[in-house]
Formats: sequence, structure tokens, C-alpha cells
Amino acid sequence: MGHVGSPSAPSAVTRVLLVDDDAELAELVGEYLAREGFALEAEVDGTRAIDRAVAGDHQLVVLDVMLPGVNGFDVLRSIRASSHIPVLMLTARGDEVDRIVGLELGADDYLSKPFNPRELVARIRAVLRRTQPETRVAGERADRLTVDDVVVDLGRRLVRRGGAAVELTAVEFALLELLMRAAGTVVRRDDLARGALGRNLLPFDRSIDVHVSRMRKKLGPRPDGGERITTLRAVGYLYTRAGEPSGG
Repeated sequence: MGHVGSPSAPSAVTRVLLVDDDAELAELVGEYLAREGFALEAEVDGTRAIDRAVAGDHQLVVLDVMLPGVNGFDVLRSIRASSHIPVLMLTARGDEVDRIVGLELGADDYLSKPFNPRELVARIRAVLRRTQPETRVAGERADRLTVDDVVVDLGRRLVRRGGAAVELTAVEFALLELLMRAAGTVVRRDDLARGALGRNLLPFDRSIDVHVSRMRKKLGPRPDGGERITTLRAVGYLYTRAGEPSGG
């Protein structure tokens, strides 16, 4: 275990936990992130990484799939059992199975190795934009979105369905907000990717589809039994309202 970057970084600096056994990569990434205003800490042990990730001392985790001992998927599964901290997975280039499994387990996004540090910073910032609520004026009422039995409190980043809390990841929350704002209208996959992931979709990129599938399962059907979020193949997704057709 080691600390990469300045140990005297102020608390306002965004703290990132890198879980990877490549010491050289940790050093290079740490130096680059430090120049961009981040403080990086590296952890090589997956079990220790779980405890550190859920302790509340970091704002984001960068997690490699290939770890000695416990693999990255098991680490992610354990983190998600008790924390919604954003997780960016590092996968082998071209390994679509790893990417999909990571997303299904609750990763917010992925990046293939080897990667450009500039892209890593861009991905980190895009995910963080979706997890850090905008500062509001004291006493200002939090903005809310309501469609049928689902209420989204944008200020406190809470989702309720029929009064019961629904636990969503940062990306799922961003997707739900985009879809509910456009309820009754189709939102294109590319627009969802730019809005929720902060990037364009790559060819054959199924990230949005996996995130929407997870969110759809968590929300369940509409109060009238209809499908809440319908798919328009090769186009996008539609958030429906009770009483409207739900076939897609």
C-alpha cells in the first residue's frame, strides 16, 4: 500500500483510490492526477481496498479487474454491498465480457488498458459531476421530478417509488433524471451517454444498455403494470407514463 501524490494535499482536493498492483502505473497516474488537482492513493490488496473504499475518505475508486488474490469483480461486489462510491473499472482492451460484467455489478464506467491519462481524468470528472450535487442557496427548495409513483429529489439525490427508497448508482441516477425530464419522448442512446457518462458511445458500446437494464429492474413496472422504460432498438429509450402505451 502506498500514497501517491502530495501528502499535504488540502481536504478540498478530490481523493481517488487506485486499486491496482502495477506500482509504475500508480506512480505515473498519481503524478498526472496531482497536476490536475486530484490526490491519488494506491492499494494493491483487494481485501484492504474494500475497507478503504467504503470508509468515506475517497470520492472515487479506480479498480483494476486483474488483481492478485481476489479479483476486481469480487472487490466491486463487496463495495456495492455497503457503498455507492463511484467506481471506474480498468479492463483489458477489447474484453467486452469484463466491461459488461463490471457494469452489471454496479461500476459507473470503464476504461480499457493501456489508457491515456488525459482520458482517465476526463472519465473521472464526468463521473464526479454526476455524484456531487450542485451547491444550492440556503433555504432553496430542492428540485424534484415526479412521474407517476416515482419521485426524484435532485438536491438530495434520492429516488423513491411509492414512498420506498430506490438505491441507484450515480450513472443510473443521471439516466433516470434524463429520461424523466423527457418522459413521453424518446431519448437517443448517444444523448444518454453524453449526459450520464460525459462521453460519446464507442462502436458496439453497450454501457448505456446495461445501466438502463439495471435501473429498469430496480424501478419495476408502472403502477398500472405497464413497462416503465421501453426500448426502441438502435435508437434509444422512452420513459412512459401510466395510461400510455408501453410496448417498444
